[in-house]
Parts: sequence; C-alpha cells; structure tokens
Amino acid sequence: MNLDETILRLISDQEISDQAVLQELLEAQGEAPSQSTLSRRLKKLGVQKVGGRYQRVAPPPVVAPAPAPRPWLRIIEAPPSLLVLKTAPGYAQVFALALDREPDVPGLAGTVAGDDTIFVAVTDPSRLREVRSVVERLMARGT
Repeated sequence: MNLDETILRLISDQEISDQAVLQELLEAQGEAPSQSTLSRRLKKLGVQKVGGRYQRVAPPPVVAPAPAPRPWLRIIEAPPSLLVLKTAPGYAQVFALALDREPDVPGLAGTVAGDDTIFVAVTDPSRLREVRSVVERLMARGT
C-alpha cells in the first residue's frame, strides 16, 4: 500500500482532527512523510478538514486549459505591390516565416516582420490579390 492509499484508509477508518495525529498514525504504518509532504499529499488527494476532521471532499472539477488564442490578422493592401499585415503582438515573425516558407507563392518577393506588423513585398502588382489569397489560406489554416 502506498502513502496515498494509507492516508485515505486512515481518514476513512478514524476521526482524525490533527495533522500531527495523522503523521503519527502513518509512522505506525511504516510511512514517515514530513509535515510539508503530508500537507501536499492531502491537498493532492482532495482531503480537507471538514467539521473538525480530515475527510476526502469531492475533487474539484478538472478544467481543461483554454485553447491558445489564435493570432488575429488584418490585411491592408498598399498598392501597387505591398501588403501590410497586422497581427497580435509577438506573432508577426512566426507568420512571416510561414509565408516565406510556403511553396508556390506566385509573385512573393519576401517579407519584413516586426513584433506585430509584416510588410509583404510582391514582385508584380498584378499578383497582389494572389499573394493575399495565400495569406488568407495560411490564416485559415492557423499557421
């Protein structure tokens, strides 16, 4: 039997009102956790003092972590051959790198990225809309 099982068995079999008493009972069972270890184990197990005695209370509901926010992106056309992309802070360089590495982007000359702004240079003004389409596809893909 491990420490957690021993703690749960002891608090269900006896009315224990003090951690020192619980620690003595654990030592008698061959377990010798320090007071700080015992406190951490009680918390992990959902054991609290209720009505003057230690009891296992319903564990708190597991809350799934919130999904990471998707970086928002605003596209501003600056004809004849420039797109300006505005992102959430910190996302510009990652998004620009993804765009630069995207195969088959007709007319993409390159990107320059700061913290939240990307300048996208297009080689031929007639390709501005095509490059914009690639940017929108990458955005939809979550890149």
